[in-house]
Amino acid sequence: MKKQSRSFEIALSAIACAVASLGLTLGSYVRFLLAAGYLIAVFALMVPLAKGHVVGFCLAFAGSVLLAFLFTGFVLGIIQLLPFIVFFGLHPLVNYFQKKYVKKPVLHVVIYLFKAAWFDLTLWLAWVVLDEFLGLHNLTWYPYIENSFFVILFVGGTLAFAVYDYLIFLCQTAADGAVRRIRR
Repeated sequence: MKKQSRSFEIALSAIACAVASLGLTLGSYVRFLLAAGYLIAVFALMVPLAKGHVVGFCLAFAGSVLLAFLFTGFVLGIIQLLPFIVFFGLHPLVNYFQKKYVKKPVLHVVIYLFKAAWFDLTLWLAWVVLDEFLGLHNLTWYPYIENSFFVILFVGGTLAFAVYDYLIFLCQTAADGAVRRIRR
């Protein structure tokens, strides 16, 4: 296989950065599209990884986060983009390294447990930030959630993460197949 040129990596990363920034910005302005914006950004960041460009992925991730901050404002951006910065944007990179370097099934289980704990802690961090920012503790239903919050968070989050992780692996495989056709 022919080694990719640096300019090709930069161009591919710039396209991924632009699409990811657009998804994150659109998701920040239209509240019900925030999850869709995260997914668009994650899918866009998978493109450099499909060609094995880890540095390109890092540049696209950093650029998309910075551009999203510029377009949304720092306070609004940090609140809404915190889960993406802490987990969702970096998750494809961890999956890439897991797929490339981990061969033993026992290590896959250990890595899955690490990623599930990482996901659960990200959900907890997002809840703490949103609780302080939006004042969720003043709502009438909050005591019911607060009593069993950690059970809901860790059990529900881990189960939801199992499905999410599997689907992201499938999406990376699909992105690999689509980008493989690029001849450069």
